[in-house]
Amino acid sequence: MTSTTGLRAAMLAGVALVALAVALALSQHGGKHNSLPAPAGQYYTALAAPYTPSAKTAKSACGVAIGPKTEGVAHPVLPCGVKIYVKFGGKQVLTQVIDRGHIVPGREFDVTQALAKLLGLQGTQTIQWRFAR
Repeated sequence: MTSTTGLRAAMLAGVALVALAVALALSQHGGKHNSLPAPAGQYYTALAAPYTPSAKTAKSACGVAIGPKTEGVAHPVLPCGVKIYVKFGGKQVLTQVIDRGHIVPGREFDVTQALAKLLGLQGTQTIQWRFAR
C-alpha cells in the first residue's frame, strides 16, 4: 500500500467517524425535545364547551392567568395541572387542567377560547379525552 492510498483510507475513516458522531448526536437530541407524554388508558367521552373566565379575577382557581392565547380546560374534580389529551373533530391536543369553575349541569369540561379555536369546537359538543403519563 502506498502512502497516498493509506492517507486516503485514513481520511475516509475519519469522515465516517465524524458522520457517525453527528448522526448519534442528532438522534439523541431529537428524542428529548420532540417527545410528548404517552397517552394513558382509554378514551372517555364528555360534553365540553368554550368559556370565558370572569373578568373580575386575574387568575384561575389553579393560579393560572388566563388570556386570549391560554390553552387549557376547567374541570370540577381533576387536579390542577393534570395533563390530558383532548380529541375533537379529528384533532388531538395535549393540554392541562388550569381552572375549576361552575360547570353547566351535564357538561364535564369547559375549554378556553384558544383551545376551542385550535380544536374547532363551537357550542356544547361531545369530546374524547384521556390522561397523559
